[in-house]
Amino acid sequence: MDSLLDQFFNLDVMHQALPLLLNGLWMTLQLCCAVILLGLIGGLVVALGNMSPRRWIRWPAIVYTDIFRALPPLVLLIFIYSGLPFAGINVSPFAAVVIAFLLNNSSYYAEVYRAGLISVPKGQAEAAKATGLSKTQALIHVILPQAIRNVLPDLLSNTVEVVKLTSLASVISLSELLYSANMARSVTYNASPLVLAALIYLVLLWPLVRLVSHFQRRLAA
Repeated sequence: MDSLLDQFFNLDVMHQALPLLLNGLWMTLQLCCAVILLGLIGGLVVALGNMSPRRWIRWPAIVYTDIFRALPPLVLLIFIYSGLPFAGINVSPFAAVVIAFLLNNSSYYAEVYRAGLISVPKGQAEAAKATGLSKTQALIHVILPQAIRNVLPDLLSNTVEVVKLTSLASVISLSELLYSANMARSVTYNASPLVLAALIYLVLLWPLVRLVSHFQRRLAA
């Protein structure tokens, strides 16, 4: 038992590794902000493309959604970071993660947005037009707010998954939280930094998980 505690819950090792892990946490938070913001914007653009009456817009959007939902994000990440240099395109680790996650996450966000847009009754758009609003104004002021409210738990749930996926950045040696914890483990020959990283992820994500549950209960009621 003492050996187990010393190997996984060594407070001295955790204290030594904490500054390195906090630097990794800061990188993880930067990644999350960039990836989530771009994913939400890109997903909305793709969702609107999916529902466009113009085929030359709708079909490319549908193909984009299907392809990047099917491709694993790790495959995209390695291809962008390690494959593109063979074509003379060098991408920094941070940019590679952002691009790979944008392609992957925007396709998932697009499906969530599309479900929300479909859930809004068509009469809402007709009523908005009857008040003199243009199609764009009706979308921004009437349709989108209702659509986002209807799928808010799904958007938040997808965001939680995005935050967890940022740990994949350790594969290309980006000094985010998991990579920093693994470096500390290799230096200290102790697994306690990994346990500390897991606890940090728990503190970071648990409020979001509870928020998702809260909105799901409200919608169910």
